[in-house]
Amino acid sequence: MAFEIDEPGLSTTVQDRGRLGYYNVGIPQGGSMDQLSAEMANAVVGNTAEEAVLECTYLGPRFRTTDSAVVAITGAPVDVKVNGESREQWTRLELSAGDELSFGFLTAGTRFYIAVRGGIDVPVVLGSRSTYTLGSLGGFKGRKLQAGDVLHVGPGTAAGNQGLDGIGAEQRPTFAREQSIRVVRGLYDHRLTEAGMETLLSATWTLTPVADRTGLRYSGPVIEWRPREQPFGAGSDPSNIVDAGYAVGSIQIPGGKEPIALHRDAVSGGGYAMVATVISADMDLLARSAPGTKTRFRVVTIEDALAARADYRAACSKLWGSIL
Repeated sequence: MAFEIDEPGLSTTVQDRGRLGYYNVGIPQGGSMDQLSAEMANAVVGNTAEEAVLECTYLGPRFRTTDSAVVAITGAPVDVKVNGESREQWTRLELSAGDELSFGFLTAGTRFYIAVRGGIDVPVVLGSRSTYTLGSLGGFKGRKLQAGDVLHVGPGTAAGNQGLDGIGAEQRPTFAREQSIRVVRGLYDHRLTEAGMETLLSATWTLTPVADRTGLRYSGPVIEWRPREQPFGAGSDPSNIVDAGYAVGSIQIPGGKEPIALHRDAVSGGGYAMVATVISADMDLLARSAPGTKTRFRVVTIEDALAARADYRAACSKLWGSIL
């Protein structure tokens, strides 16, 4: 079976768990921005966690199925319609051949996910079906969907049953307008004055509309940098360094204002100081932020970050354990 795309939405791409192991040559991990929401969609339709889904940003697609299909929509709250009739998120939807699936506007967050039993069938490139649009790599022809595209559905790898009946309200991610994001201090935190670091960690930052798969930019107070004579090879901006590798989740502050938190499709290195890093367990939370979200950065220890990662992985394992 296949999905015939009538309207592509603002930015709809094929994503999965990501393309790990190539960051050292400049290819980011990519994958679903909100990994937990994407995995929940796969769990509901009876896929494994590895199957590719559609990631829909702000405005979703409109498409028809060529055959019967089982789908689920998770992530940011959005109006779901089958043949013009309202349906629910977070549960299985049974579609017949020729049915039209469409969406209204988001009421919170930025992205929602569409899983189909069998998974979206696109070629595996460097171990992943994820789309990296900046590199025209993976996904459907290396780009976001367009009207007239036909997406085929694969046989998938059976999870062993029909999947979850749905995701209960108490298990669903939240899409709050105020967030506390945990960070560890970065490799170049010493480039900030004590007052500068205090500003970063005590201010309430507002997410700007400049937020995509590469990174999220925040507005707020000016952050103070330590004065120095810039070394050979660094630029004149006080936040410039001689090029270094970027950890996923790194926070940069070009010009001393508007911190940028790098996300799934971020470049792997460059010339801006990384003063803090969002912990891996909070990357999904960061991805759920809509422009205008008020954000506080809260510093934790490496031990705290590792414990949070273990808790996140345990939650994912519990999700899949409940359907096996």
